[in-house]
Amino acid sequence: MSNERPVAIVTGSSSGVGAATVKLLAGRGWNVVINYSRKADAAEAVAEECRSLGADVLVRQANVAEDADCRALAKAAVDRWGRIDALVNNAGTTRFCDHADLEGLSAQDFQDIYAVNTIGPYQMTRAVAPSMQSAGQGAIVNTASIAGVTGVGSSIAYAASKGALITMTKSLARALGPAIRVNAVCPGFIKGEWLREGLGEERYNKMVETLESGTPLQRVCDPEDVADGIYYFLAHGRLVTGETMLLDGGAHLGKR
Repeated sequence: MSNERPVAIVTGSSSGVGAATVKLLAGRGWNVVINYSRKADAAEAVAEECRSLGADVLVRQANVAEDADCRALAKAAVDRWGRIDALVNNAGTTRFCDHADLEGLSAQDFQDIYAVNTIGPYQMTRAVAPSMQSAGQGAIVNTASIAGVTGVGSSIAYAASKGALITMTKSLARALGPAIRVNAVCPGFIKGEWLREGLGEERYNKMVETLESGTPLQRVCDPEDVADGIYYFLAHGRLVTGETMLLDGGAHLGKR
């Protein structure tokens, strides 16, 4: 198998931001590892789109909360192509709970969310680092959230996990330079089924309307917007590491 094309592993890429990212990469000359935890059919559908764009594709089930799964993902890419040029730590989870409901979250909720949103990216980074360091180059992008910057979001546990991911991005950028750049994107509200299901149709639509009318850019983020930000960090930004990119239409600035 030719190893001329760059290779990216994108966790949680059977839908949403992850799917938009692998399709963008495939269309721009990359081979990709598509990862899913439960939805094999959705992952295969995304893979077919990527193949139609000229990419060689691996589809792998893995739970990033499990270190062995992370190492297996990295090994699969190296075995197939002999290289890993990029990692996008996109897999994520949450539990929807009003921030004022302090009894609504248990210690187990925090542990489950941190296992995927914070420990998972650490384990994936550790798994791909040797290949990138051997090559003398690599780029890692963590999908964090505006929740980790402003303390909003689906639950306090989720916001805390993304805040930790942002801090970890800076720590890893220091530790892994000069060969590996590590950055994070921080999307705001993202249109799509994940939030529609978590919030319910009525609340989801109300939040979209509020953001579209009350933020400086009067736009709500979609998965393709986030994929564009991720691609910038992967393919450009050669002097950028340890940074976060807010992708929320200016919502963090407050109402107009």
